[in-house]
Amino acid sequence: MSPVVSLLLLALAVPMSAALLALAAPAVEAHAVALEGKYLVGRIAALVALVILLPLLIALAAAVLLSSRGPMLFRQRRVGEGGEVFEMLKFRSMRAGDASGFVPAAGAAPGGVEGTDRRTAVGRFIRRTSLDELPQLWNVVRGDMCLVGPRPERPEHVARFSTDVPGYAARHRVRVGLTGLAQVSGSRGASDIGRRAEMDNAYIDGWSLGLDLRILGRTVGAVLRGAE
Repeated sequence: MSPVVSLLLLALAVPMSAALLALAAPAVEAHAVALEGKYLVGRIAALVALVILLPLLIALAAAVLLSSRGPMLFRQRRVGEGGEVFEMLKFRSMRAGDASGFVPAAGAAPGGVEGTDRRTAVGRFIRRTSLDELPQLWNVVRGDMCLVGPRPERPEHVARFSTDVPGYAARHRVRVGLTGLAQVSGSRGASDIGRRAEMDNAYIDGWSLGLDLRILGRTVGAVLRGAE
């Protein structure tokens, strides 16, 4: 049996096992078991996706390296589940420069072009198509992130929003995601941070496998349309 088939069978077995355990467990424990099943299946799916997408990843890495001087990957500290800080990966889309003085508008989440536009031609394309986010599949495999959940933010912004925005800190009850309900509902990039926090918490409170599948489907549609 091939490794890919084995991984797919395991991916099917995990949620089935979680469902059986949930039948014999209290509601709170069942929810925790279901979440762990979701995370494990997501890690397997991300690993399979990395293998399948390897030729595309190599081509994108080469394009980034040829577009300008600098590293292939952009690494940025983000806040994950329980306030843990991790290094989130992206393909580099900008030339070297300093955007450390950028402060988002009051009430708005950071996102899009911050400060001087330093994007390369390749960078504009991979950001418009969200291909710059593909290295985050490795973050999912590592367990820093999952496929669907609240999008992670930088520590300095989390500290400010946790003080200024009601419910913002509660977003970190679960693992952060590659995509989320807020992102597919219009709260992407430099959008209203209060609304994003509300939608993230609504997602957490109403989480289900069906909801995750709908969000993933809408994410694919958004990527195909191309949006920054």
